[in-house]
Amino acid sequence: MFSFSPTARVRPSPFFDATVAEGLVAANVYNRMIMPTSYGNPEAEYWRLINGVSQWDVGVERQVQLKGPDAARLAQILSPRDLSTCAVGQGKYVPLCNHRGTIINDPILLKLADDLYWLSIADSDIWFWAGAIAAERGLNVEVSEPDVSPMALQGPKAEDVVAHVLGDWVRGLKYFWFRETEIQGIPVAVQRSGWSKQGGFEIYLKDGTKGTQLWNIFKEAGQPWGIGPGAPATAERTESGLVSVGGDTDDQTNPFEVRLGKYVDLDVADDVVGIKALRRIKAEGVKRHQLGIILDGDAPAPMGALPEAILRNGAVVGKMTNCVWSPRMQANIGYALISSAVPPGETVTVQRSAGPVTGRLVELPFL
Repeated sequence: MFSFSPTARVRPSPFFDATVAEGLVAANVYNRMIMPTSYGNPEAEYWRLINGVSQWDVGVERQVQLKGPDAARLAQILSPRDLSTCAVGQGKYVPLCNHRGTIINDPILLKLADDLYWLSIADSDIWFWAGAIAAERGLNVEVSEPDVSPMALQGPKAEDVVAHVLGDWVRGLKYFWFRETEIQGIPVAVQRSGWSKQGGFEIYLKDGTKGTQLWNIFKEAGQPWGIGPGAPATAERTESGLVSVGGDTDDQTNPFEVRLGKYVDLDVADDVVGIKALRRIKAEGVKRHQLGIILDGDAPAPMGALPEAILRNGAVVGKMTNCVWSPRMQANIGYALISSAVPPGETVTVQRSAGPVTGRLVELPFL
């Protein structure tokens, strides 16, 4: 039984009651909200995502809304990715950086109108950041947090469930594109996206009083496909090479170090936050890179709260930023944020809490 005492500092999402009814047993705090992480059967939740359809409360992915005549300009100033061709109804993955070129968040930017954008953020205070940049630049734009909360349907059968509810038009949505619509009178935006590589959609609820109703509509519709609850907390994200900004990054990490360089356009205008630093970093050469690591051993040994040091020939060359047991690979796997001088294929030692463990570096993704 999951219990939670809400406060002004830590809020439940509109789907919280529905997740409790589903048997929620564990959660953590993300963007000052409760994020479900387990319903008591991690193995079943993992295989449901791999083989079927998993329903997630990801209302913690808050929206930072930019609205007004200068909304597009602010969006571009915040983004080192060229947004000039972004169309209404299109989303783009954007590695937001500070003035030093350090990645601070990696939202999906959604363009709802020429003067209206959402940044669907990971865990950090981008609402404050965007507001401060807008004020500092003297822009005519309102920065706010709208009543918008995503729910995700992920897995190879997710498209069938969403199409059953909304119609076959959803099958034609390209990745990160979205459409605003209604489901039984509930206003939503439907986007092909989600924090897995198994395929799926995020349903952006635009009325926080309808969370349980929306959850149950998809729960009922998904019964023929074996739908069940889950969370973005399985080994699948590591197997698939997805980056967790703030977990797999530190206060010095730039996008090039964690395989996000393809989302940086170095020829955007000089007033884009961090672009001058990113140009310099690229010209000087990236000092670290992100690789996968496969550890020796045949028993699950997940990582604790802190990164673990990686050594080669007795010298520290980097750190392991996450570690999980992969059911498909039958091994403990993780990410290494490591010196660029250390290539894939090298054998290294990880200083784990239970003692040193040998591992082999590989390219990402694992699968």
